[in-house]
Amino acid sequence: MKKLLWTKFKESFLSVLPIIVIVLVLALTIAPMPFYSLVLFLVSAMLMILGITLFNLGVDVSLMPIGEHVGSGLVKSKNLKLIVVLTFVIGTFISIAEPDLHVLARQVSGIPDPVIIFAVSVGVGLALVGAFLRILFQVRLSAILAACYLLAFILSGFTSKNFLSIAWEAGAVTTGPIMVPFVMALGLGLASVRGDKTTEEDSFGLVAFCLFGPILTMLILGLFFEPSGGSVLAIPELLALGDILHLYLANFPVFFGQVAIALFPILVLFIIFQLVALRLRRKTLLTILVGTIYTYAGLVLFLTSVNVGFMPAGYQLGGSLITNAPPWALILIGLVTGYFVVAAEPAVFVLKEQVEDITDGAISGRAMGVALSIGVAISVGLSMFRILTETSLLYIVIPGYIIALLLALVVPPLFTAIAFDSGAVASGPLAATFLLPLAIGACETSGGNIFTEAFGIVTLVALTPVLTIQCFGLIYRMKARRAEKEMEIPVAEDSIILYDNEEYAPKQ
Repeated sequence: MKKLLWTKFKESFLSVLPIIVIVLVLALTIAPMPFYSLVLFLVSAMLMILGITLFNLGVDVSLMPIGEHVGSGLVKSKNLKLIVVLTFVIGTFISIAEPDLHVLARQVSGIPDPVIIFAVSVGVGLALVGAFLRILFQVRLSAILAACYLLAFILSGFTSKNFLSIAWEAGAVTTGPIMVPFVMALGLGLASVRGDKTTEEDSFGLVAFCLFGPILTMLILGLFFEPSGGSVLAIPELLALGDILHLYLANFPVFFGQVAIALFPILVLFIIFQLVALRLRRKTLLTILVGTIYTYAGLVLFLTSVNVGFMPAGYQLGGSLITNAPPWALILIGLVTGYFVVAAEPAVFVLKEQVEDITDGAISGRAMGVALSIGVAISVGLSMFRILTETSLLYIVIPGYIIALLLALVVPPLFTAIAFDSGAVASGPLAATFLLPLAIGACETSGGNIFTEAFGIVTLVALTPVLTIQCFGLIYRMKARRAEKEMEIPVAEDSIILYDNEEYAPKQ
């Protein structure tokens, strides 16, 4: 356990370190921050690292085993209707527990947090049911993606202008630290219900469903709701270290209760499965209980540090950059920030290793990591460009996904599934907790509309990896075809040809 804890700490530290360095460099040069605001950010960053460490450890020993056991328990029931209903319930409950979703909901003024959380959670539940049915009936992933994104484009034409970017943002922030591991673990169990050998493609693509499901439900919500006002981010007035301590003491109880409410449905569902079908051993249950405590403590630290110090720092930096730096500096800093943020996301390390293994080294993890970093850097740079030019999000999203869907026609299906999952991997916690407040601060200071110009940055972060991975899929396909041609050797008419270890002589 100690070794695993140390590994999780290193991953968490590397994921937050680039943001710490960037903030310190900017605060000491072109975007000064008040001294105690900077201290608050550093304290929050340390607590955030600890929170992510405990949470990731809890995911490994609690959430993922719960997902696997619940998935296997569903499969054993052999009841399709029951599986569909419970898959929807599980998807809804697990989305409610997603910390990034709560971060987004708290940044949207004029619409109650529970309304946004409920709409997104229902979208995830429906999407998870769709993912299971796709695996069961072997429907091509690219065909479903094309239909769903086409529907999203159509709904975007009717949804409120101020709500549009928020709706597209919802999908990207939902696939966060709780959603991704639990859904992958659940999906591996559900895939076995088909009865034949599960393909590699079925191991991916699940998260892609949970990405566009909330987009559709939020676009529908936008037909009835309209955000109002400006940013709800509060910048605390700090005059001493005691003020920082007071902030944390005042906010910890709030998030103790919020996280308890978020995790409660998942635990109740697991307890029901344990009593009815699973009947796991006491030692296994004890391990899951300890992991749940880690998950709970980690989420409390994560949400408290993000809301108290991390998000305000991003907001202050955005406003300071607009005030003290030329416009091109905002775009440049966006490019640099995007590059280093995705390079340090822990889930990206896992994705790179998976792709390198699947392609037998034809696509190296290092090359893919650089390509992902460049892609996300472009996304953040484009987001800053949108703030300066008031460009609509749809002018980037629609062409981007059309290109991605066209590439899906020629890219191997496995790479299409990996590509759409990779967007969710890239848009991790740091995108929602730092990049979005940075964009909101810059937009609001410049007098822009945060709902049409600042929101959407996480959406673009989730878009470019899709295109990047598909380009690698094209490269892989070309390399495979070249290798096949090189292996083609002329065969004499009377020679023996070996197929699958069986000899066949050509007919005379």
